[in-house]
Amino acid sequence: MNIGNDFVENHTFDELQIGQSARLLRTLTPQDIQAFAAVSGDTNPAHLNAEYASATQFHGVIAHGMWSGALISALLGTQFPGTGTIYLDQALHFSRPVRIGDTLTVCATVTSKDEHKKIVELACEAINQNGEKVVSGTARVLAPPHKIRMPRGSLPQIQVFDPEARFNDLLAMVRALPAVRCAVVHPCDEGSLRGAADATSYGLLVPVLIGPEARIRAIAEEFDLDLNGMEIVNVPHSHAAAEQASAMAAADEVQSLMKGSLHTDELIHAVLARKELRTGRRMSHVFRFDVPLYSKPLLITDAALNIRPTLEEKVDIVQNAIDFARLLSVERPRVALLAAVESVSASMPSTLDAAALCKMADRGQIRGGLLDGPLAFDNAISSEAAMIKQIDSEVAGQADILVVPDLESGNMLAKQLEYLAGATGSGIVLGARVPIALTSRADGPRSRVSSALLAQMVAHHGHVSERRPAV
Repeated sequence: MNIGNDFVENHTFDELQIGQSARLLRTLTPQDIQAFAAVSGDTNPAHLNAEYASATQFHGVIAHGMWSGALISALLGTQFPGTGTIYLDQALHFSRPVRIGDTLTVCATVTSKDEHKKIVELACEAINQNGEKVVSGTARVLAPPHKIRMPRGSLPQIQVFDPEARFNDLLAMVRALPAVRCAVVHPCDEGSLRGAADATSYGLLVPVLIGPEARIRAIAEEFDLDLNGMEIVNVPHSHAAAEQASAMAAADEVQSLMKGSLHTDELIHAVLARKELRTGRRMSHVFRFDVPLYSKPLLITDAALNIRPTLEEKVDIVQNAIDFARLLSVERPRVALLAAVESVSASMPSTLDAAALCKMADRGQIRGGLLDGPLAFDNAISSEAAMIKQIDSEVAGQADILVVPDLESGNMLAKQLEYLAGATGSGIVLGARVPIALTSRADGPRSRVSSALLAQMVAHHGHVSERRPAV
């Protein structure tokens, strides 16, 4: 039997009576399916891939059969007979699929007892909310010989993070947009060339590969990458590739740029050298991260371009990020201006800048977002941390954008999210007349595809980088 909410008490062999029963209720969620797949290793697409599952005889995603079996195990091990029970045998018959949203009533009933061996046999079944039997069978257990009353154990917290689902959500945002012509600058390693090829296969870009043609083709052959139909502009080295790509962008021959295996400053210097590509905005980089423990995408700026930005430069950095977030369907982005502390201190310039930026937003010098700062990182992303520190803020705990004080802190934060927190990221440079998909040379093809997608979105929705009020 159950004793309140804090304690549980088992049923001993002597207490159990033939015909006695117990039950539990559970509703299937997508998180249940994902967690069961992660723990069991059973990644059958019938349980995880909606498109595949819709074409099966079940016409949709269904639970793993043994998820229902696990509920029977939970009933036997925690309630009836409960603590001290030892499983000996289980036979199950699966008669109907269990779908997301189904509520199962799981019941176990004592059918026989072996006094000598202390073995109990139970009839087990699970019935859905429509009264339909989905699972039935029998279980044989060694029932506990002694009474045990103990505190109820707490469930471990499982965080289910599905990068593929997050990526598909991102793809859905540009599904109706045509591919843009993109200069892929010096794609002379597997990652950058594969990223360009994959982005092409997703319909995000029409690539113009700029670099040493022989080297590009050798890499494609080595890694079995299909360059069929891709235009290649042959130049001798990375500097020439950056200059050629910038010239093509200035002449409106391409609508976006994508960094390959060259240093960031090579590409950015080539873009800055073209007056036609300048706007009234400071160029800045924005990371977009899907973080397993955060409920929504998180933007970080600037962690790749501006080393120690001035207050005036931060105005453009913030405005670029706000306008970009609005393209991502965040109606009024919450902007957290990060510092080491949440109070203004004359000895910490980052806190003074944060306070000034907030007041500039109040005066309409920064538009379209909701700013607060200075905020420490914990206050920016944790409502609990903000509450403990008694911070009354519409931004704290629910930031959409994190504005870092300088490149060093931002770069470390971004890499910590990726390598320690399991975040998946992409990056883009704003502030020029064309967007630039910009990732680290260590990033994989998926990150490059996501970055190309962001550039496609910006290219199609007008120039985020122009100095104008957000609408």
